[in-house]
Amino acid sequence: MKFLCLFHFGTDAFAGLTPDEMRQIDDATIEHDHKLRRSGHLLLASPLQDASTEEVIDRRRSVRMHEVDGPYAESKEVVGGVVIVEARDMAEALSLFADDPIAAHCRIQIRPLKDNDTHSETGEGRPEAKLG
Repeated sequence: MKFLCLFHFGTDAFAGLTPDEMRQIDDATIEHDHKLRRSGHLLLASPLQDASTEEVIDRRRSVRMHEVDGPYAESKEVVGGVVIVEARDMAEALSLFADDPIAAHCRIQIRPLKDNDTHSETGEGRPEAKLG
């Protein structure tokens, strides 16, 4: 099974840390990603750029697509990273992050990816992901 792991950070998650401490956290998370790759679990891992760079597409308000300014001031957390892993089940997926050094600074949301739906008329599935 494939699992999407979203890393949610509070707006003050790294408040008070020095640049050296931030480098240590970055290095530790890169080492953890390599550990997951070596064990055959990691499919994709990437931190996200600052939330101020984000754009949101919201079609719920009208038939036309429009962009919504973000991030919102009232947000208590932002998604700061994404990882996709392969694991036997949720228990194994959870265990992959038991020693993740970034976990002390965030909330990690782990959800299984849905099995590939097929088109009702053609029977064709969704395109395979091109990661990398």
